[in-house]
Amino acid sequence: MNVNQDPIQYINLNSDSNVRTVFLDVKPIYHDENRVLTNGFNNRVGFPPTSPKRAFGLESEFNTRSDIVYGTTKPIYNVLRMLGVFPFSRPSPGVTLFACASPAMAYCGVFFMALMSYVIYITILRIDIVRTLEGRFEEAVIAYLFIVNILPVLIIPLMWYETRKVSSLLNQWVDFEAIYRKTAGRELELSFRTKALLIAILLPVLSCLAVIITHVTMVEFQLIHVIPYCILDTLTYMMGGYWYMTCESLSITANILAEDFQRALRHVGPAVMVSEYRSLWLRLSKLARETGSSTCYTFTFLCLYLFFIITLSIYGLMSQISEGFGIKDIGLAVTAFCSVGLLFFICDEAHYASFNVRTKFQKKLLMAELSWMNSDAQTEISMFLRATEMNPSSINLGGFFDVNRNLFKSLLATMVTYLVVLLQFQISIPDDSSMIVMHNMTLSYRE
Repeated sequence: MNVNQDPIQYINLNSDSNVRTVFLDVKPIYHDENRVLTNGFNNRVGFPPTSPKRAFGLESEFNTRSDIVYGTTKPIYNVLRMLGVFPFSRPSPGVTLFACASPAMAYCGVFFMALMSYVIYITILRIDIVRTLEGRFEEAVIAYLFIVNILPVLIIPLMWYETRKVSSLLNQWVDFEAIYRKTAGRELELSFRTKALLIAILLPVLSCLAVIITHVTMVEFQLIHVIPYCILDTLTYMMGGYWYMTCESLSITANILAEDFQRALRHVGPAVMVSEYRSLWLRLSKLARETGSSTCYTFTFLCLYLFFIITLSIYGLMSQISEGFGIKDIGLAVTAFCSVGLLFFICDEAHYASFNVRTKFQKKLLMAELSWMNSDAQTEISMFLRATEMNPSSINLGGFFDVNRNLFKSLLATMVTYLVVLLQFQISIPDDSSMIVMHNMTLSYRE
């Protein structure tokens, strides 16, 4: 088979004895790797071998169908599954399945029904409080903030709908790891399991702490009313943690692939190696696109929710400027700061992942020394550059919008517009003291 054929159609897996053609949508055959991996890694390109234990960060035996990406981010998945999200099952290492009739789905359903009944009770209480308000306009807006904070409960059914796509994404990561191991002769090394564990521990603690501070400073503190808000805030920020670790996996993998490709060009068979790494990059680019589309509805809702929360919180702070900074403003400041931080990290991590997958890899290709290569190798480099141009690697939420820093800038600009409208509306409404003065002036005029 000619290795200079269209790179989008297939990839080449080169071993010691033969060259095989595998389509991008075809899963690799894992049992063929036993001969190579039992006697040691097939290190064709001079990389230092990486032990399977070091790659996982775990003291476990090597499995030919390894699952490094899920293994390193497993603490975050476990926390989210406890919160009723990701009702998939893991019948064996490296295999992720989703079925509606499963124990995981039954647990998520029971958890959601219990949480939903609690949320409905709290919502009724909050609506009654809003109905009895007779204060200023900004106080009513702040009261509505606690009703809006209940909306993240919709994340759970949205993620049920998208769990099948997330399961497919995890299986595609396993296939990518197997093909990388076949090409580079070593395991894909992702060493951020400790970071994932810290996120899984610290985010729930900080989320609950922020909720308690908000309720202590803004409303009458009752523990029974705070519990659902703690659960929903933990769910919101843990989804941000999931997004962060998924984009981090893409960024680190792109950097490893770029370094391996640059090193591989200095060894034998440059034309064949360029073809193989081009195919690996095409799979990585597809993983970047699938990252956005697998959770498109959930994170579209989450971005809009954060936009709404930030707008109401900052409006509440700005409306109190004339009276000075009080205790009530502490809760608003904490809510606004945490929401802005989460929205920024969602946009920034996706921007950084897209940059590493495409732009940084293109720089490695452009910096490759072509003078010593033969014509076949130079053709492969040109085809590689063409493949990076033709295949988008941006993280897009199902065609709604690209997640990058421009999205964060656009949301902030829109938020400023809404804040100006709300402040103008507040100024146009006379307060109680103004009404009393006008009433007295009217009475004196009549006299």
